[in-house]
Amino acid sequence: MSTSDRLIESTRALLWERGYVGTSPKAIQQRAGAGQGSMYHHFTGKPDLALAAIRRTAEEMRAKAEEQFSGPGTALERISAYLLRERDVLKGCPVGGLTQDPDIVADPELRRPVEETFDWLRGRLAQLLAEGRERGEPIAALDPAETASAVVAVLQGGYVLARAAGSAEPYDQAVKGVLGLLAAHTSP
Repeated sequence: MSTSDRLIESTRALLWERGYVGTSPKAIQQRAGAGQGSMYHHFTGKPDLALAAIRRTAEEMRAKAEEQFSGPGTALERISAYLLRERDVLKGCPVGGLTQDPDIVADPELRRPVEETFDWLRGRLAQLLAEGRERGEPIAALDPAETASAVVAVLQGGYVLARAAGSAEPYDQAVKGVLGLLAAHTSP
């Protein structure tokens, strides 16, 4: 792994563990096994490195989601595969968790990949629902964009509930609940 990749991966881990303020350049360098000169050779500073780390996290999340979204099955089956895939629920969503960091939310450049990722996710879910309806799947007359936003809100809220409880059970209940609602709105 290159030095720049080690720096990005170290920053990703530290952002998730400590947040932006708690992620110091020194901590990044120590975790990456890189010196200050190497860090500043590849990045202009902590904000530039954090942006690269956030972008990589967002790209990874999109790629994982797309695996389920582009897989076989009906729209509801693919959405179910996405919601039910293996996750480290108690750690929270690596992108959604960034919305809780006031320094990231306050900086338009750092916030942009987070916003773009959630826009993509809602759009992709809406697209799946609309495509399913066009293919004649028994999807009720739910608005695809509104339904997609509700699914993302339940998913992110499920992470919050699980972390607050120290248990994955509230997350599992939220996911099963939204899937039950979607299934109830499909006609046989």
